[in-house]
Amino acid sequence: MKNLYCDVVIAGCGVAGLFTALHLPEDKKILMLSKGDFESCDSMLAQGGICMLRNEADYEPFYEDTMKAGHYENRAESVDLMIRKSQRVIDQLVSYGVEFNRNVNGSLAFTREGAHSAPRICYHKDITGKEITTKLLAQVRDLSNVTLMEYTTMTDILTDRRSCKGMIAKTASGEVLHIHAADTVMATGGIGGLYAHSTNFPLLTGDACSIAKKHNVELEHMDYVQIHPTSLYSTRPGRSFLISESARGEGAILLNHRGERFIDELQPRDVVANGILAEMEKEKVDHEWLSFENVSEQTIDEHFPNIYQQCLKEGYDLKKEPIPIVPAQHYFMGGVHVDQNSQTTMEHLYAVGETSCNGVHGKNRLASNSLLESLVFAEQAASSITSNEKGTEDYESNYHAACC
Repeated sequence: MKNLYCDVVIAGCGVAGLFTALHLPEDKKILMLSKGDFESCDSMLAQGGICMLRNEADYEPFYEDTMKAGHYENRAESVDLMIRKSQRVIDQLVSYGVEFNRNVNGSLAFTREGAHSAPRICYHKDITGKEITTKLLAQVRDLSNVTLMEYTTMTDILTDRRSCKGMIAKTASGEVLHIHAADTVMATGGIGGLYAHSTNFPLLTGDACSIAKKHNVELEHMDYVQIHPTSLYSTRPGRSFLISESARGEGAILLNHRGERFIDELQPRDVVANGILAEMEKEKVDHEWLSFENVSEQTIDEHFPNIYQQCLKEGYDLKKEPIPIVPAQHYFMGGVHVDQNSQTTMEHLYAVGETSCNGVHGKNRLASNSLLESLVFAEQAASSITSNEKGTEDYESNYHAACC
């Protein structure tokens, strides 16, 4: 067993963990852990984009779209905070080098997805998550106060009564680390690895939730699991490939085996997913179809190049024929309960990203709110940690040279 010492330890190197690190003061020593390699986080997989409040006139529609999709079980104050901070987040991403698709005049291009009343989604082709995560990771790598460790898994937290004092982790070689820190951030992603069919990486197994339960840290809405309507149907084992909801936003339509449309494709995800499952049961089939017949080849080439290539690998040319789709587990709306500062019910323990439940999504997440929510509340966590200096002094004399 090895002891390491730092100001802040973050489990998870997706957008939530990375954005937290980027918003902490440079005089804080930070240790970041990745359960797998840095590319194996769900943030890399986000296709559709990230929402942004375009102007004040869009506030009420954006707010209503989010609440309606969440069956009005959302926390109103969290939704308001996310929307109000969205423009600032996009500006920050651009400053970090994130390249969003733009119009001829240089303005941001916006797309629309299911349950959105207007186009308000910034995107980078159909690999928005990869673009954002890669650029944020590059920024974090340049910080001299941050140490990154791959293939290192959080297995527990260190506690003293009702206060978190760091975490326990295990390396790929089996070495156990006791990481002592003034503040601890859990950003371990969702629960897709617990499902037979999921768009998530298999290593996402709800680690933070299990640890929180062990220590009586409050959990919330653990049964709120989102099924994405359209993953590419395949008989191959492993992660299901997501067909972005923005495809339907750009005009792709759902067809049954008789070639008939059977549902309004732009309804909320849970409604569409249930509609597809009902049609599959009615027809006694393993999948239904998604047709791009109403989507121009230029739009496919510019907006969905990755999806197009992946479908070709499976033997389908979506420019010429429908592709088989089936609903799959996609996102977790529940998780470790946090307040607006991403603080859990244990002192000095924070949770951000899909790991947390801050109430933004309610019972069902509105498309492309996940990246935005992760970034907004990661910054909230960093601000809270920065303003909470209590306990930091206890560790400053114990820094281990091998760590930070």
